[in-house]
Amino acid sequence: MISVIVPVHDEERTVALLYEELDSALQPLNQPWEVVFVDDGSTDGSFAALTRLHDARDNVRVIRLRRNFGKATALATGFAHAEGEIVVTIDADLQDDPSEIPRLLAKLDEGFDLVTGWKTHRRDPLSRRLPSKLFNWVTGRVSGLRLHDLNCGLKAYRTEVVQGLPLYGELHRFIPVLAHYRGHRVAELPVNHRPREHGRSRYGVERYLRGFLDLLTVSFIGRYRYRPLHLFGGLGLLLGVAGFGVLVYLTVLKLEGHAIGQRPLLILGVLLVVVGLQFFSLGLISELITSQHEERAGARERTELHVDEVLS
Repeated sequence: MISVIVPVHDEERTVALLYEELDSALQPLNQPWEVVFVDDGSTDGSFAALTRLHDARDNVRVIRLRRNFGKATALATGFAHAEGEIVVTIDADLQDDPSEIPRLLAKLDEGFDLVTGWKTHRRDPLSRRLPSKLFNWVTGRVSGLRLHDLNCGLKAYRTEVVQGLPLYGELHRFIPVLAHYRGHRVAELPVNHRPREHGRSRYGVERYLRGFLDLLTVSFIGRYRYRPLHLFGGLGLLLGVAGFGVLVYLTVLKLEGHAIGQRPLLILGVLLVVVGLQFFSLGLISELITSQHEERAGARERTELHVDEVLS
């Protein structure tokens, strides 16, 4: 079964059109499918339009959030209610082309766990394309997952990829990175992108500024979640060694008869040693918290997240 998750925010004019395009794209596959619309606090007639669609179609489910929580929460809610073995996400503004979904599903069948779209010819203003290119380039260098387009809303997943995925704030942009850190196989596929004909975009430059901060969060979760001492301890040792070197140098000068009491270098050396010890202590405390959490989680629950296949 295929579950299509559609976050909706003030898209009254597009939801019925999107369903018709989804029906045309998925009906030839001869597989059962459903579409889960998540109304993320719309203030127009989106929920009324979704209600009419739900009453007319037997494979439509509608979830209405109490207010606008953001796309990450909407997707997480859709994932929790999806019943399919395959999950597809698509935006409601009709810029993503539903006819591309069969190609994404075919790519999944090649052995991948997540296939994300790549808008090779993006139909958006230059003011949105340039920051997006910079964002994708920086994310690829920091995360180690080199993708051309992390911001494409059209993606296909196996269900195990989205189970227990931590989505909050703006982390929905980094779903491929989070999946990659968990060991899932991620692929990218060029897809058609269409101009926006209904409504308006609600994303601005601040979206990318928040995104760069979230990138630090994702990188920390992926690389140092189970070994925080490697990060904090490494920084602490680096600063501590530098401070110790400065103090040794000043000690030699003192033994040679030079006055060091008024030298700013003395303050810098002491500060480096103290901050280094603080970082190292923070790493040890983080290790204690992590180990306690792992003990509570249980060995079987932990290992299930890492198992790819079992032959027995």
